[in-house]
Amino acid sequence: MKDTFSSRRITITAIFIVVGIIYIIRLAHLQIIDDQYARLADRNALRHVTQYPSRGLIYDRNGKLLVYNEAVYDLMVIPRQVKEIDTNEFCSLLKISKEEFIKKMEKAKKYSSYSPSTFEKQISKEDFAPLQEKLYKFEGFYAQSRTLRFYPDSVACHILGYIGEVNEKIIEENPYYKKGDYIGMSGLEKSYEEILRGQKGSKITLVDVHNREKGSFQDGMYDTLAIAGQNLYSTIDIELQKYAEKIMANKRGCIVAIEPSTGEILCFVSAPYYNPNLLVGRIRGKNYKKLSEDISKPLFNRVLMAEYPPGSIFKIAQSLIALDMGVITPNTGFGCDKGLVGCHNHPSASSVREAIKMSCNPYFYRVFQRVVQRTNPNTGKIDSKYGLTQWNEAAKRMGFGTRLDIDLPNARKGYIPDTTFYNKWYPSGWNFYTIYSNSIGQGEVGVIPLQMANFAALVANRGWFISPHIVRNFGDETQKLKYKKYSEKHYSMIASNYWDIAVEGMYGVVHEGGGTARRARIEDIAVCGKTGTAENIGDDHSVFICFAPKNNPQIAVAVYIENAQGGGGTWAAPIASLIVEKHIRGTVEREEMEKYYIETNPCQPLPLKRKIKTKKK
Repeated sequence: MKDTFSSRRITITAIFIVVGIIYIIRLAHLQIIDDQYARLADRNALRHVTQYPSRGLIYDRNGKLLVYNEAVYDLMVIPRQVKEIDTNEFCSLLKISKEEFIKKMEKAKKYSSYSPSTFEKQISKEDFAPLQEKLYKFEGFYAQSRTLRFYPDSVACHILGYIGEVNEKIIEENPYYKKGDYIGMSGLEKSYEEILRGQKGSKITLVDVHNREKGSFQDGMYDTLAIAGQNLYSTIDIELQKYAEKIMANKRGCIVAIEPSTGEILCFVSAPYYNPNLLVGRIRGKNYKKLSEDISKPLFNRVLMAEYPPGSIFKIAQSLIALDMGVITPNTGFGCDKGLVGCHNHPSASSVREAIKMSCNPYFYRVFQRVVQRTNPNTGKIDSKYGLTQWNEAAKRMGFGTRLDIDLPNARKGYIPDTTFYNKWYPSGWNFYTIYSNSIGQGEVGVIPLQMANFAALVANRGWFISPHIVRNFGDETQKLKYKKYSEKHYSMIASNYWDIAVEGMYGVVHEGGGTARRARIEDIAVCGKTGTAENIGDDHSVFICFAPKNNPQIAVAVYIENAQGGGGTWAAPIASLIVEKHIRGTVEREEMEKYYIETNPCQPLPLKRKIKTKKK
């Protein structure tokens, strides 16, 4: 009996010991290893608030502010802490309906009942003021300050770009960003995101059961300061930019102007454009949808992304390539044989200079024929593939068919066809007569307007260019930094003695009888230019490139007016001359001409219906 009692006592004691050990292990796990309950307690007492840095400012070339920041507030919610509140008063203060309130709360709960999420984004300081006074009444809600971009001149949308909220893909690719963060989506905001964004900080605040802040946790020992983003100092002349946008306000097309000696972009307009303030704050989503559905494509950056046929401006490049190859000389002449390709009425050109001035299509048909139908030194036979390869390489050295290294995203390369392309397109064989349209800037050649302006700068510099760019430097007033690549010269490898022939021909286009751009003349300013009329769906595009003055040029310009009857000399050339005059003189003296080209819209209405016609000039 005694043994039985002793055995039971040992068993019961063992059970108590085991249970005790289990409790001890569990308590140790909860208190030492598992911090779940500690975190839940902290959430009730501590509020972790992200400190968003001020985004860097953007200035024009003369120090005028183009982009700055304005304070706004995000209203955050922790669903588990939301008690019974007066939803009518809350919705009235926030200017939302009760249905919207329910929908937003369900979304927040779906995300997390314990973690904060954004209930309402980007509330202006004016709208937030009445809410701030009564926020203590709405347990579970608190405000988090941040900044929004503001554009005082409401211009340069395709240059400056816009910012938007990060998506899951961005968060996965870059751990810096968290849900609710914003990032540059286009323009300089995207290209210089890491420079502009700064560094986020964090602040831990004590709150009581009534959602009222009671000060910093442990006197801010664990807080980190936000570091403001660096400023950008752009190359844009905001007065020239506003003037160019004024001209293009009722048109489709683009204008881009470059300072030849530096590669700095002076103005950059893709039309139609939009007020960049439309894509800021709570109205962004609605406005973005409206802009994206607009048939005229105001969100589309034509300067960088529209691939057009260059038309007759490409004849300058053809001349330089042919001269450098030795297949023609400066005094080579060809008759204006309209049986080869259509042309306007003019005398036959007896030199390269005259051919450029009069823009003779048959002349450049013959020039391209000599370029392509060359003798291959390895076989001693005429070899179109050999000639086209040499032509392709020379064109790319001029900046065509390759992406210019501009500091803006999404620039296209354009297209210069090669033998691989034609071998696939014409599997049974091809030759010059298959591809002759390239001779006058039609066919398969495609360029973007930035390449056109860069080519004008290349000719202005007599054979070299610096990559076009929008930002001069970045940083603060004490230390402004610059990318080295925007000081390096790129050479075309065309012999130096041929460039003056092209320059003289372009001078004749504007200033001499028989030239195709007499409307681009400016008194006392030597403008060198070239017109183009590019075939496409609908009316022809009006094209013009130029630089001025002839010696020591200050500006190179490309203008593309879509679906504008009359040719390059009618629309693009006079518009370009207004840009030149505005930049060089600071004012435009040809007031009647200025008024006409600002008010008149020559662009064929959308949607386009009429097919192409054969006319080149």
